[in-house]
Amino acid sequence: MKKLEKVKILLIYGGQSTEHEVSVLSARNIHQSLDEKKYKVSLIKIDKDGKWFWINQDHLFSDQIEDFDRKKGCGSEVVVDFNNKSFCELGDNIIKHKFDVVFPVLHGLYGEDGTIQGLLRMLDIPFVGSGVLGSAVGMDKDIMKRLLREAGLPVGKFFVLHKNIKTVAFAEVKKKLGLPLFIKPANQGSSIGISKADNEMDYKVGIEKAFLYDTKVIVEEYIEGREIECSVLGNDNPTVSLLGEIVTDKTSHKFYSYEAKYLNENGVSLIAPIKLSKAKIKQIQDMAVNVFKVLNSAGFGRIDFFLCKDGSLYVNEINTIPGFTSLSMYTKLWEVSGVSNIELVDKLIELALDKHKK
Repeated sequence: MKKLEKVKILLIYGGQSTEHEVSVLSARNIHQSLDEKKYKVSLIKIDKDGKWFWINQDHLFSDQIEDFDRKKGCGSEVVVDFNNKSFCELGDNIIKHKFDVVFPVLHGLYGEDGTIQGLLRMLDIPFVGSGVLGSAVGMDKDIMKRLLREAGLPVGKFFVLHKNIKTVAFAEVKKKLGLPLFIKPANQGSSIGISKADNEMDYKVGIEKAFLYDTKVIVEEYIEGREIECSVLGNDNPTVSLLGEIVTDKTSHKFYSYEAKYLNENGVSLIAPIKLSKAKIKQIQDMAVNVFKVLNSAGFGRIDFFLCKDGSLYVNEINTIPGFTSLSMYTKLWEVSGVSNIELVDKLIELALDKHKK
């Protein structure tokens, strides 16, 4: 019997965003979920300066995140050969590598905003996740919310500020949105640069903080409700997971911040699955599919909602490359839905190949 050739997979991880370290953890988990009998896995790491390096497996699982050892074939620089649709490992000799599928494990800027997806499209290489448009609109909270609102999906009230353009006076903000309110960079993930404002001083400090991360800032009304999450998997006909809930320890954190997510082990609880009526679960799952389609998403995504006491539901956002760590809600929700990480990664690769073929 002829031996089947392994599918050549390239994981690209790290990156220049504020979520660099989370990307490393996600890449480790994905690597461990790839069946070595089916896949031949290669690694490229993008450092915080945007330089690309060829990495070996030992380095991925090393605690010495930036300690490259070129003598062991780790840390060779990488360039892209557009003419040959390949990645070139530089050294004493140039080694060209071609891949069947690329899995971009890049959270945040230059990973989820359509830029790496555009590069891979130009190389004509199948890749996991949403395309250029779906990634770009999913990353920009302003554009995302306007598209959802246009489609008739429920989103909270918000307005947008642009750097170097006169800000909106606090009195007007308070009149339009009430208090408290949230201030966010339009293009960031993992709650980076987000503030909760209860007064004018909070508002001014929050605006200043958000502009450190983006030239566009979104100011949102506060919606009091349970933070519900749903994982989506698929292309044209996506499937949805059971639902989970984020419960933040309000004694130590005002909201689900970066510190609560990653720096305080007791800062947040991830509950999955949660108990709701069958009708409410179906409503949220159906809305998740609708959001996924409206935003032109593909492959995978985690969609976050607010569920209020009166039963009303609001879409918060989509994450088009959700965290894939052992503690991430995306993987936890599929696990409680009966889908293992190995099955999940297999399906994502299958979806990438199918999307490229079409």
